[in-house]
Amino acid sequence: MNTTMDTKSVAKNPLLIRGYEVVIGFETHAQLSTQSKIFSRAATAFGAEPNTQACAVDLALPGTLPVMNKGAVERAIELGLALGSHIAPRSIFARKNYFYPDLPKGYQISQFEIPVVQGGSVEFYLDDEKKSVRLVRAHLEEDAGKSLHEDFIGQTGIDLNRAGTPLLEIVTEPDMRSTAEAVAYAKELHKIVTWIGICDGNMQEGSFRCDANVSVRKPGEPLGTRREIKNLNSFKFMQQAIDFEIRWQIEEIEDGRAIQQATVLFNPDTGETRAMRSKEDAADYRYFPDPDLPPLVIAPEWVERVRAGMTELPRVMAARFAKDYGLSDYDATALTQSREVASYFEAATQACGQPKLVGNWIMGEVSRRLNAAEADINACPVTPTQLGQLVTRIQDGTISNNAAKQVMDALWSDPQTQVDAVIEAKGLKQMNDTAELEKIVDAVLAANPKNVEQFRAGNDKALNALVGQIMKGSQGKANPQQVNELLRKKLAS
Repeated sequence: MNTTMDTKSVAKNPLLIRGYEVVIGFETHAQLSTQSKIFSRAATAFGAEPNTQACAVDLALPGTLPVMNKGAVERAIELGLALGSHIAPRSIFARKNYFYPDLPKGYQISQFEIPVVQGGSVEFYLDDEKKSVRLVRAHLEEDAGKSLHEDFIGQTGIDLNRAGTPLLEIVTEPDMRSTAEAVAYAKELHKIVTWIGICDGNMQEGSFRCDANVSVRKPGEPLGTRREIKNLNSFKFMQQAIDFEIRWQIEEIEDGRAIQQATVLFNPDTGETRAMRSKEDAADYRYFPDPDLPPLVIAPEWVERVRAGMTELPRVMAARFAKDYGLSDYDATALTQSREVASYFEAATQACGQPKLVGNWIMGEVSRRLNAAEADINACPVTPTQLGQLVTRIQDGTISNNAAKQVMDALWSDPQTQVDAVIEAKGLKQMNDTAELEKIVDAVLAANPKNVEQFRAGNDKALNALVGQIMKGSQGKANPQQVNELLRKKLAS
């Protein structure tokens, strides 16, 4: 099988993948941030010894009955409000029947016909273009346990600590048309659930698990047969898995083989997906209403109480940033990627009153350094106040942008350093003495008559050469804007 297809074409322009269009939908399981399970009082803390957080209800012992966790419902309401969804005033729980060793009851309590959250959308930017992915639903359900495979002794154990952990399964329409779009959607959803605090978003611990439904088709044709890639626990693996699956499906079709609906797993060591089992349809689970749980009734007053207690949402904050600080929609969205970044931006802006410059520095130099260190804004050694002071010194002409980067180097290495102290110690102040600068300009013009003639003949590049000589003569301390103004004035006279 030929799998040498260009990965960039897969990720960026699906219509160029041998004439096939990619269709992607997502099912995401967000573990809710409650202290106890969805139908019992057992704890949900990660990392406990196996089977130490499984009570009689979780073990499905005879005579036990589930009791709904109010906190789980409120977190579902929060997500619905954050995504512009309809909160069902009445929803019901169902039994999803299937056999698996780590499913104590032989069925999972979930929602089927009437979920608690219906519709809504997730909006995000991709390559400066605004995208929107429609949601079908988000429903409450319990998690299963976990099978522990001890290869060295050839045995499998069952840990039921996770059994009954509250999940919100968020299902999209098949709206995504590229790997890049799918990953951007997943990152945005991850941002939202962590921002409003309903999920800690820890993908390595399984708190945020994504399943990607992938199919391909010729443009205009009906949807192709989908294969579901299960339990993608990092955005990097998500991209690799979807890219491989797209290539694999196209190769299968072009080799004359039909795609079979299946659940597949991604192996990060080989970079390949492999079929785990044939994909079930809803009828295979034999859903029916759970007789032990009454309908979930959510009064309008409850929804409004939840709304009143919610933090400012990312899209609302982005709109405020655009309005109050004069930022572009793209910049405002980028600066609200997390509550921590947004708080850092506002604190730095408050320190200097220059929101656009602060935003540029955060999205540029600060982000570059944090990405290189594989760290987030919480680990930034430069405080918002220090960044504000640095921007102030750029704005008032004390230092140039290049000198500001040298100051940033010093602050990054030693957070106790002060901005003005670095400027003085390194002699980074710009030359603002017009008379002294004029002497340098006159000397450069006298020494470079050829460049002067070329500029006056219409060659703008000659001006850059003169500016370079002046900056060299001032040891980089001249204000570039002042140099340009003075140089043009003299050349025009």
